[in-house]
Amino acid sequence: MVERKCPDCGCHSFYIKDPEDQYELFEFEFKEGKIISSDKETDSNPLEVGDETETYCDKCAWHDKFKTLKQVK
Repeated sequence: MVERKCPDCGCHSFYIKDPEDQYELFEFEFKEGKIISSDKETDSNPLEVGDETETYCDKCAWHDKFKTLKQVK
């Protein structure tokens, strides 16, 4: 997987909302091309983050589909 970061602020920390519970958030970092969960409970049950998953930056107001994150070369 390619390294990605927020196109606005350059952050590698993001979150997604649970599709079944809009108040439940799953926080993760995107480092070394891998999704690393911030919650130890979800480590055993990895997050399903696809290209079309609505993703939110943890540091600024940016949000869009996961595929629109800026690729780091």
